[in-house]
Amino acid sequence: MTPSATQDSYPYQNEPTWSRSEKTVARTAFDDALKRELDEVIQETKQMANQIKEPADLWDLEHHLTQRRKEIDGTYDYRYSQLTHVFGRLLYEGRVGEEDLRGLREDKLKLIRSFAEFLKKDAA
Repeated sequence: MTPSATQDSYPYQNEPTWSRSEKTVARTAFDDALKRELDEVIQETKQMANQIKEPADLWDLEHHLTQRRKEIDGTYDYRYSQLTHVFGRLLYEGRVGEEDLRGLREDKLKLIRSFAEFLKKDAA
């Protein structure tokens, strides 16, 4: 089988593989970041709920929660094929630090840092 045929047959061939210990590190970092972000949403929601005076304020809160859910669902994707991008975004946003990713191999850390740097340059 030619290399190009192999590439066509296995679209994820060039993605890094995740060892069992790396999967554990990734799951912990992912879950911790998601929990912190959801805790922020809870605090925002409590503050907004305390300020509801009119029926329209209720729908503003509902809209805010819908938007936050879409953002969170769009960011937190635990497919291994997506994790380096997910962690790159979380690193860029300050939701994870390099210490949270300690235990990942350098090839993955390089991809994560590279994506975070790309986002930083893109935002500038």
